[in-house]
Amino acid sequence: MTEIDKERWPHTVYDAFAGSVDRFPDRIAVRNTKLQPGEGEAVTYSELGRMAESLASGFAARGISKGDRVAIHAGPSIHYAAIFLASLRLGAWVVPLDPRLRESELRPLLEEAKPRAAFTARAVADGIRDIVQWVVELDSAGERGFAAILDGGGAPVRDQRISPDETAVVAFTSGTTGQAKGVILSHRNLVADAFLSSTVIPITEQDVFLSIAPWHHLLGLTSSLVVPLIRGAQTMYTNDHRRLAPLLKAHGVSIFIGVPKVYHALYARMVGQARQTVVGRMLFRVAPRAVGRTIRNKLTAGNLRFFVSGSAPLDGEVSSGFRRLGLGLLEGYGLTETSPIVCFCDPFTKKTGAVGRPLPGVEAKLIDANTEGIGELCLRGPIVMQGYLDNEQATAAMIDADGWLHTGDLAALDADGEIYLKGRAKNVIVLENGKNVYPEEIEWEMASVRYVEEIMVRGRVVNGREAVEALVYPNPDQLAEDGISGAEEIRAAVWSAIRARQSRLSPHKRLHGRDRLVIVEQPFPKTSTLDIKRHVPLAAETNRSGDGDNEAGQARCGAMLRQGR
Repeated sequence: MTEIDKERWPHTVYDAFAGSVDRFPDRIAVRNTKLQPGEGEAVTYSELGRMAESLASGFAARGISKGDRVAIHAGPSIHYAAIFLASLRLGAWVVPLDPRLRESELRPLLEEAKPRAAFTARAVADGIRDIVQWVVELDSAGERGFAAILDGGGAPVRDQRISPDETAVVAFTSGTTGQAKGVILSHRNLVADAFLSSTVIPITEQDVFLSIAPWHHLLGLTSSLVVPLIRGAQTMYTNDHRRLAPLLKAHGVSIFIGVPKVYHALYARMVGQARQTVVGRMLFRVAPRAVGRTIRNKLTAGNLRFFVSGSAPLDGEVSSGFRRLGLGLLEGYGLTETSPIVCFCDPFTKKTGAVGRPLPGVEAKLIDANTEGIGELCLRGPIVMQGYLDNEQATAAMIDADGWLHTGDLAALDADGEIYLKGRAKNVIVLENGKNVYPEEIEWEMASVRYVEEIMVRGRVVNGREAVEALVYPNPDQLAEDGISGAEEIRAAVWSAIRARQSRLSPHKRLHGRDRLVIVEQPFPKTSTLDIKRHVPLAAETNRSGDGDNEAGQARCGAMLRQGR
């Protein structure tokens, strides 16, 4: 047993939160950036604890008990946090759902999860009352609203005997390659993942989190709700990218959780501003950390500890650029099935492309590795899910008899045990010369190309041979800014930018000719976590300069690797 294993973790997520209430009653727990009816701007740990206990009492009075399922179809807020905690207090299972799901998308998930209660918006509530026994309207002030439960006056909840191995959350996968599955996560899974990750990179009550990762996505739920709450830190969420700067500074944010697109734009802005003057260009070259200190002071009044990037890999130039400026940037890897954090790199690592070593107590191995040392990544440890909801066949296909989770992700391991992601096992393009091409690697390289908004790489059969092809939805803002319009002009600009960028790739990974570029007119269909649905046929593909062979090969393009798959 390692030193880190000897820490006596609470048995349940609620027990861990209750410990923070005892230690930090007057510290702010959750701060809102948008308000619902009856919701305050911020809540302390003691106030959130009382709210959760009152809600648990109201839930119990309405028949919610241990083992029942409570769906939350809403954006992050103080009320969301209270519902989450109250449900776990009773031993109920929380089912977080994307608030942007349409009724036709929401109903199948509710029918599978079978919740006894659902918290949602008034506009959605009437459409699901036939399949959910009790529906609460979060944006209503009436008897069907949130406040009515708080004021319900039920009896205090008795202490519940909840085992660490009992279910806490059922989180649906994003469904990039088919129907979403309900991932069963126990209290032990979530507590282990939260404590291990927040101990390896120490999180304290002094930290202030700001996240754009929503809580229906397990990355957001664990990293920006559970982790702060068990450590006594403050957390808040926003989906307004235009207000990031004022929020970062006004609240002295120390940890910001974002996505690569935000960091690509931020880095481009920082570089552009630094190079506007002779002095700026000189400092950027010879004293980058001085420039970084100025940026940190402007962004967060000097409180920033590090940025966290999830959802997809960052451009190596961007991650290295942040670290060169003395701005820590943490990249990681995980899946919904691993609670979700598996590993993360040191915020100032010099290993480009590495996502770090697995958390303590988590084992990693590769199977069926090729001559390049790339194989399927398998994981085992306390963060691995209990299985898929009502789906023993899918569970058995994912977790073998020895407890190894077969991720389906291709990776390499270095001598230090650090993981380098390579792509999805099912998406490998095998060329005539036997070389393997990993679509995600090309997508990651092209993600920061100026005129590329979205890209999907796939194999295409040309003259009986497998070739690499890229489908691109161009960035309309960048094209308009540069005065580029018309189908052929856009195609030429995108191809020129891609051709320049792909010189960084090995020859066999490149698009060999402009005819391998397909411009699409609409963004790609996406999952609730904004991953491209590779299995969904596109309505139209335009502007293909054909080579006389329009026989499209089977698209073998999986989703980009991301936290909370």
